[in-house]
Amino acid sequence: MGKMLVVDDSSVMRRLIIKNLNAHGYLDIMEAKDGSEALQLLTPDIQIILTDWNMPVMDGLTFVKAVRANQSYKAVPILMVTTEGARAEVIEALKAGVNDYLVKPFTPTDLIDKVMKLLA
Repeated sequence: MGKMLVVDDSSVMRRLIIKNLNAHGYLDIMEAKDGSEALQLLTPDIQIILTDWNMPVMDGLTFVKAVRANQSYKAVPILMVTTEGARAEVIEALKAGVNDYLVKPFTPTDLIDKVMKLLA
C-alpha cells in the first residue's frame, strides 16, 4: 500500500482526516499545510492525495494543476476536501484535475467511502 498525502492549512482538519484514515487501516500518511509544502513531499509511491482548496502560500486548485502538470503524478487520485461547495467551484476543481470532491463538514463515512472508491 502506498502513501497518502493530506494537505490542509488547518492542523485540526489534518488530524481529523488522518484519524479517520488510520481507523480504517491507512497508516502511511504524510501531511502538508499548503500546496507548496505538499509539492515537496510528492514521491512516486503516493497512492492518493486529499487536499483543501483555501490555503495560504499555494491554494489547492493551484496545487492540483501543478500535480497534474507532472507526468509522474498524472494518474494519482486527488480528492478535494473543502468548504467550497457551489456547483461552479466543483466544476472548476474537476476541470483542474481532481477526481472527486467532498464538502466540509463531512461524515467519517463519507470520507472513507470517497477514499475507498478512488483507490478501487
